[in-house]
Amino acid sequence: MLKIKGLRMNWKITMMSFGIVLFAICIGGIILIGRVVHLQEQELGQRLLVTARTVTQLPSIISGLTEQGHKQEINTVTERIRIINDVDYIVVMDMNGIRWSHPVSSRIGELSQGADEHSAFAEHTYLSKAKGEQGTALRAFVPVMNEQHEQIGVVLVGKMVPGLKGIILDMRGQIYVTVLLSLLFGVWGSWMLSRHIKEQMFRLEPEEIAQLLVERTATFNAMHEGVIAIDSREYVTVFNDKAKNMLHIEGEVLGRPIREVLPDTRLPEILQLNHAIFNQELHIGPAHIMSNRVPIKVGNQTVGAVAIFQDRTEVTKIAEELTGVKAFVDALRVQNHEYMNKLHTIGGLIQLDHKQKALDYLFQTMEAQSELSSFVSSKIVNENAAGLLLGKISRGRELGIDVRLDRASRLMQFPDNLDQHDIVVILGNLIENAFDALKDKEGKREVFISIEQDDEVLSMMVEDNGIGMNEETRQHIFERGFSTKSTENRGIGLYLIQNIVNKCGAHLEVESELGAGTSFMLSFPMNKRKEDDRDVQSRTD
Repeated sequence: MLKIKGLRMNWKITMMSFGIVLFAICIGGIILIGRVVHLQEQELGQRLLVTARTVTQLPSIISGLTEQGHKQEINTVTERIRIINDVDYIVVMDMNGIRWSHPVSSRIGELSQGADEHSAFAEHTYLSKAKGEQGTALRAFVPVMNEQHEQIGVVLVGKMVPGLKGIILDMRGQIYVTVLLSLLFGVWGSWMLSRHIKEQMFRLEPEEIAQLLVERTATFNAMHEGVIAIDSREYVTVFNDKAKNMLHIEGEVLGRPIREVLPDTRLPEILQLNHAIFNQELHIGPAHIMSNRVPIKVGNQTVGAVAIFQDRTEVTKIAEELTGVKAFVDALRVQNHEYMNKLHTIGGLIQLDHKQKALDYLFQTMEAQSELSSFVSSKIVNENAAGLLLGKISRGRELGIDVRLDRASRLMQFPDNLDQHDIVVILGNLIENAFDALKDKEGKREVFISIEQDDEVLSMMVEDNGIGMNEETRQHIFERGFSTKSTENRGIGLYLIQNIVNKCGAHLEVESELGAGTSFMLSFPMNKRKEDDRDVQSRTD
């Protein structure tokens, strides 16, 4: 057994094919020889019947059975016919069962006691097999009839049936040629097949392929990145442990359709695009990932696609928190600058001995700031969003931009799939884009912010009266890296907003006109599952 295991694959295939061919030859030979024996018996039986009928028609046989003086001629006649027709014996019996011809002369005149003879004395013609000391004989029985159509005797013609050994010896030449050619071509075909299989498997042995598979699986599972691969039919071929942990997938997924495992997957589109997409941020299931997706090609044919990705969920949250902290720092800096100016104003009024005016200005400033802070803190339940709005309003005053918050605004809870980090990204980037659009604006510069919420939807709008956009710019603003500014590291904000919109199933609408400003309007369903159910119901109706 160990020696067989140690053999190379081409020898194993050759030996197995040799054994199969040899087994097939043996089975085929047995069936063929059995058929040959059957045909030979049929042919022999017909020949024996013809011989027996010939004997029954001879006048000397008829006269020998009817006339007492001619009985001695029967054996002489039948012996000549036996030799001519190459049969083992011809026995002629009268109606009393007495033999008047027989190869053994001592048995002539004796009573025949065969078990298969009785039907012949009732005018029946038939074939019968009888087993004797020398083997099995095939015997033909034909009744002898006189001119008055009366039965006067029976002719029995018999010949030994050739045995299996005799048939094989007779056919040994054909058997040798058939076996030799079959084995020769079988071994040659097996060797060529094994060579072809080896070439297809890069000349690797099965145990080497198994080892490579084990090593490949271990390597993928040891990687810090998630790896998912599919074939051309979109069935999963690789899904490492890191990918399962990132995407919260349990159980065996190999061999299953990728859309069944991950309904919101973006990997199959690589099969249609037939080119790689690098460094794209995606929301797949609960995870925010940075993905590289590449088609798998063999020659010029795309046979699958692979995605290698990293989990950016925590990193994104940290970055957004840092963005929020930066916004608070900017807000504090602006407030510090603003309060310094106010203190200088109050100090100047006191120096001019306008104490009452200084007090009025102080109270007016305190009431305005207190009223705004109180409104924002009561209507915007999330501290990060509230702090961001206060900071942007202060930042607008520093830039000479009137930032107005709709007094009907309220944000008491987050919709499904939307959290405080997403709100910070959306509001922060939209307001900063509005500030950029107002830099070159002459005259009054305004930014209007509205946040409305009910049980069904959360709506946000950021509108400015800046320079606006043309149609070409509108078509590209959500592309990663696209920006109308020449500054590096721009063109990310609106791209991130688009990803959040796609993740939440929200609606985003942009209205803009050159010289007339721009407005961004977003609508987020409060309950995504209910929204999906309504969509299904409307399509059903």
